[in-house]
Amino acid sequence: MLVRSVMTKSLNSGDAIYPFRRVADKLREADIVFSNLENPIVSGCPKTDEGFKFCADPKMVDGLVFASIDIVNLANNHTLNYGKEGLEETKRELAENQIKWVGDGNLEVIEKGGTNFGFLGFDFVTKKPIENDYQLVKNSDEKVDVLIVGVHWGKEYSDNATISQKRIAAKLIENGADAIAGHHPHWIQNIENINEKPVYYSLGNFIFDQAWSEETKKGLVVRLTYRGGELKTEDKLPVYMRNFAQPEWIDQ
Repeated sequence: MLVRSVMTKSLNSGDAIYPFRRVADKLREADIVFSNLENPIVSGCPKTDEGFKFCADPKMVDGLVFASIDIVNLANNHTLNYGKEGLEETKRELAENQIKWVGDGNLEVIEKGGTNFGFLGFDFVTKKPIENDYQLVKNSDEKVDVLIVGVHWGKEYSDNATISQKRIAAKLIENGADAIAGHHPHWIQNIENINEKPVYYSLGNFIFDQAWSEETKKGLVVRLTYRGGELKTEDKLPVYMRNFAQPEWIDQ
């Protein structure tokens, strides 16, 4: 989340890529980087250190580019903080920087090494899943070799997935998801394998200004390696915001 005090500190210091400086090198090594972007990007976004109406100045996109983030999920409970106009401006800013997005009922496909990787995003915080969501997963699975699904869900500040999350995850996997990346709780949650498909119920915070507790300063990056459409290795790469809103890799 490149908002509130994250943006204020970055822009006031004249360093829009400040949040990514300690993690960008390893992210750049990946063939594809997929992240949740929990804020609209709007011109004239006001600097602030408080409040829950989020936005980021277009200058903050420099950090996404610096870290070689290829695709972001926009399906979350803050994406419409500046209305549909704010969402459309966000999409334009991302497109101008060659960053793909999902979360508006769209499948995006990125081909790497002869494998087609598909990406979807869902917000199940402000909406409940409906049959059309699962049908989208099923239809998308038929078009790609590997399908990665980002999901906004769960209870904030909790380290365990809810029964609802588990039910939704099982149905997403049943319909063709190969991996699920969850977010919203701000804490790292438990990990589960369903039919040998990894489900990360919450990866915690990556970049945000919640420096008031240990758990909200922690996050998890997951590196999945596929060959021939099959998951071969899974590496868990924890991060910690030792410096304000600036994650760094930590020893496991």
